[in-house]
Amino acid sequence: MGTRDRIVQVASRLLQRQGYEGTPIKQIATQAKATLGSVYHFFPGGKQEVAAAAIRHGDQEFAELLHTGLNSTDDLADALVAVTRLLAEALRESDWIDGCPVTTTALETVGQQSDIQQACAEALRHWQDLVADRFRRGGITEPDATELAGTVVNTLEGAEMAAQVTRSETPLLVAGKHLARLVSSYPGARHRHG
Repeated sequence: MGTRDRIVQVASRLLQRQGYEGTPIKQIATQAKATLGSVYHFFPGGKQEVAAAAIRHGDQEFAELLHTGLNSTDDLADALVAVTRLLAEALRESDWIDGCPVTTTALETVGQQSDIQQACAEALRHWQDLVADRFRRGGITEPDATELAGTVVNTLEGAEMAAQVTRSETPLLVAGKHLARLVSSYPGARHRHG
């Protein structure tokens, strides 16, 4: 892995755990085994530019997890349960510290750091688009596919935060169970019992 990629990956983890304000650029450089000069070489815009790149990295990581869970089965309800299980497993394995890659930074920078806020908004739209696309392929028509996808992403965000706070998989697993029931109620949704 090259220096730039190490910087982005380290920044992504630190932002998840500490937020934007709690993550000094010197810490990013140190943990990435890079000089401060090399951080500024790759990111002349400094911490804000590093953070935006880190959010985009986190966006891709979360999108991969979503893709894996959503495409693990043809049954849409089971796919949502699979997503919440994957999220719960990843959170437990990180000792409850690696939650959503954008939430902490997004809430901290609302109205302050437009590049970062834009990267966070793009990540949320990307995840919603992934879910909506899967729903359309699973038989749910518009506008339901898009609206339901927004509900799913919003629910996952809240359940993941609750799981972190309570240090328990339960909020995610319960959310998965209820999202599965919700998606099964839509006409055209492909599921085993429909």
